[in-house]
Amino acid sequence: MKHFISFIALLLTLSMAVGCSQKKKNGNERNDTYSSGTISFGADESFQPIISEELDVFHSIYVQAKCTPKYMTESEGMNLLLANKLYMMFTTRDFKKSEYDNLVARQRKPYTVHVGYDGLALIANRSNTDSCMSVKNVKRILTGEIADWKEVTPSNKRGEIIVCFDNTTSSAVHYVEDSILGGKPITAKSVFATKRTAEVIDYVEKTPGAIGIIGSNWLNDKRDSTNLTWKKNIRVLAISRSDNATPDNSYKPYQGYIYNDFYPFIRKIYALINDERGKYGLPWGFAQFVASPKGQMIIFKAGLLPAYGNISIRDVQITD
Repeated sequence: MKHFISFIALLLTLSMAVGCSQKKKNGNERNDTYSSGTISFGADESFQPIISEELDVFHSIYVQAKCTPKYMTESEGMNLLLANKLYMMFTTRDFKKSEYDNLVARQRKPYTVHVGYDGLALIANRSNTDSCMSVKNVKRILTGEIADWKEVTPSNKRGEIIVCFDNTTSSAVHYVEDSILGGKPITAKSVFATKRTAEVIDYVEKTPGAIGIIGSNWLNDKRDSTNLTWKKNIRVLAISRSDNATPDNSYKPYQGYIYNDFYPFIRKIYALINDERGKYGLPWGFAQFVASPKGQMIIFKAGLLPAYGNISIRDVQITD
């Protein structure tokens, strides 16, 4: 089948500030600067591939800096951040006003750095004949109104629909409940969670009736620099806002469709900082690197949409 898809090109024009230093405070054991020292920080487990790539380049440039990621669920990370047990957390939500105000009242220095966008992807077994699905049916599956593939497409013989998440308190679960279900809980019976995104992909590969819900940055075939090729062993479902999903009105989480807001399930990616050193410490330095031209190009090459840069869209014809 031939069809057209928007191919995204990116020209980054931002500049990164020169690293600064801060003298060690009396009684403060930390002596990191904007571009040196040692810290650990939190990141939602769904962003492990992109954080790993960002750190590889950051450490190659700032050889006196050592940033160690701790991958965890969004809930766990936010609790640690707000309790002053993390200096920084990469996640898909901003500070709530009450959280921000509380940190300021405690004389903390909270900052939000928007670094990019990703699509929350729905993946199915490669043998599944359904390639597109409506937002309406996604909601019906998550609430248990639809429990069998034949209720989506009468000819689909895959049987029971089993929905798999990466973790019960992950950002994917929170997005589904808050943004897809309008603040309501997931009530479908055949829903379970693994512990890691890689395990979701593995389960879907082996289970004909499964749907996995994961961040799109896990899906790209790294051999394809155009970001138009997904992993071959799973099927990425195209999603439609129309109640009658067809190949012409359904979209996959490609960068161009995220940019144009054609893909329905889009998340912002943030670096949230709670650091008494503010803009002089290494957490701020790494967050600013991710938002800099080099960091944004890494996000772009990983198949996500950067937050900054001059973006142009071109239509290209591909053949499935």
